[in-house]
Amino acid sequence: MTDDIVLDTTISEPSMTAGEVEMLLFALDRSRATFAWKCGGLDAAGLNRTQPPSTLTLAGLLKHMAAVEERYTIDFTGEAPGPPLNVPEAADPAWVWHSAAGDTPAELYALWQGAVDRSRAALGKALPDGGLDQPAKYTAAADGTRPNLRRIVVDLHDEYARHVGHADLLREAVDGLTGEDPPQ
Repeated sequence: MTDDIVLDTTISEPSMTAGEVEMLLFALDRSRATFAWKCGGLDAAGLNRTQPPSTLTLAGLLKHMAAVEERYTIDFTGEAPGPPLNVPEAADPAWVWHSAAGDTPAELYALWQGAVDRSRAALGKALPDGGLDQPAKYTAAADGTRPNLRRIVVDLHDEYARHVGHADLLREAVDGLTGEDPPQ
């Protein structure tokens, strides 16, 4: 375990009658906080531990989710991410998964937290300019149809929902940490 790297796991509960935007952003932030809690405070050995036969690691999940955050930020801004997440997927679709083993915990935590911060800022800037109904600035289907930001936020939350479960199992195997929500 490492005590010098702390990811933010605080979440603020919205009102019980909050509107759609506030509830969607709360659900996303709650999943981000749970993911941070499950991945946080570990050294390289803990982040890179596998549960055979799977090769999945918390390090790989951190880098993958940083790339996912950056990918959806493109839809909010129309601007591509910079290094190190600007590697074209076609060049090596598994790059985030296997390259994470060479990154330090500090690099992985900073990469993920930075991607989350950019995503939050980009979405916060985009929402006043058309709300959840506005089309994505980048992604388009083969027919040219662009998903709206609502769909993008739901897809981003779904990605966390999928991987929080993986992180939960991997973290329990590392040090026995279990639970549904980070301590507040």
